Amino acid sequence: MKTLPQIPFDFIEPEKDNEEASPSVAVGVRIKSIKAAQEKIAPLSPPQEIKSRRGRRPLKQLEQEAELMEVPEDEVLFRKQYYTIGEVAKMFNVNPSLIRTWENEFDIIEPRKNRKGDRYFRPVDVKNLLLIHQLIRKQKYTLEGAKDYMKKNKKAAERFALIQSLQKIKTFLVEIRANL
Repeated sequence: MKTLPQIPFDFIEPEKDNEEASPSVAVGVRIKSIKAAQEKIAPLSPPQEIKSRRGRRPLKQLEQEAELMEVPEDEVLFRKQYYTIGEVAKMFNVNPSLIRTWENEFDIIEPRKNRKGDRYFRPVDVKNLLLIHQLIRKQKYTLEGAKDYMKKNKKAAERFALIQSLQKIKTFLVEIRANL
């Protein structure tokens, strides 16, 4: 954007001749030179880019956010009978709208709804959401690809539970190794 030169004005008071009784007052205006005004103007710094939070996020950022989910262990998870959509969204560190989208897309998620329409997820639904989150966010499946995977692999949930338990055993063994 090209900046237009500014023209500064100096207001000059008229010379007073011993005519204090004159009713008219004249004010003079003198225009300073444009070059002098341009010299005084500091050069504009280029506008800093403000990163928007809208739109698609980079894959690295999505991977980092996928690691931040805080789904409790099974013992803690099954202590409570129902979880609200807000609680589930906080567990997965996503917006509630994404949980609603996954609910509409996948048949294995069936939350209970009260008369008001609030969704209440059972611990089994949370475990199924964990599987869907794993497929979509970590393994980079599309929604259609994740649906196909779930249809073709009927025992995908069991396989996923087995993989999770093996990962827990691995972290336990790595901790023991580090303490030696």
